[in-house]
Amino acid sequence: MTDHALLASGRDADVFALDESRVLRRYRQGGDSAPEAALMAYVAAAGYPVPLVYDVQGPDLVLERLDGETLLAAMLAGRTAVGAAADLLVGLHERLHALPARFSVDPTDSILHLDLHPQNVMVTSRGPVVIDWRNAAEGPADLDVAMTALILAEVAVGPDVQLAGRARDGLEAFQRRAEPPRASQLRRAVGLRRVDPALSVVEKSALGRAAALVRTRVD
Repeated sequence: MTDHALLASGRDADVFALDESRVLRRYRQGGDSAPEAALMAYVAAAGYPVPLVYDVQGPDLVLERLDGETLLAAMLAGRTAVGAAADLLVGLHERLHALPARFSVDPTDSILHLDLHPQNVMVTSRGPVVIDWRNAAEGPADLDVAMTALILAEVAVGPDVQLAGRARDGLEAFQRRAEPPRASQLRRAVGLRRVDPALSVVEKSALGRAAALVRTRVD
């Protein structure tokens, strides 16, 4: 176990400070972080904003230590307006989905983050940086859009009344700007969330109500 200072603790990983320029992200359930590191290197080489990867060993990733705050924190503090945050999320989706898939032979497939929401965007001195690529995959771009909308909707139907109101505003702003995903891709997003071990039974039971808030188009 590391004796470095704990900076953050997420659903499935802890982040420790190593020094002024590096952090250690450690997945509590183990696993191999090499595929995540390889994907981050791929999108970084294409100019997409991600933390620099210094080293990877099993469940451990040594990453660039970012300054600034999460987009969620900036929104809650009033430093970033809801509309500006939605513009940023949509822009990050568009930039990511413009990158060709690494492995898929389907020319319509893109790189997908599948967890791209305000808590996984850092607002830094070098601009927005997208973190936490554990769930990343390849596939149709609107699956990624559906997942972001669904995650926002989950917070909107959650128990924290104040946060739920902010999430409803954020979801509405995001959906005004993003092209609606196909209904089939929303169903896929719901399916992925249902088997996500990071979600509690209560959270999974609310997925139907959350999905009802997401606007879709006919396949």
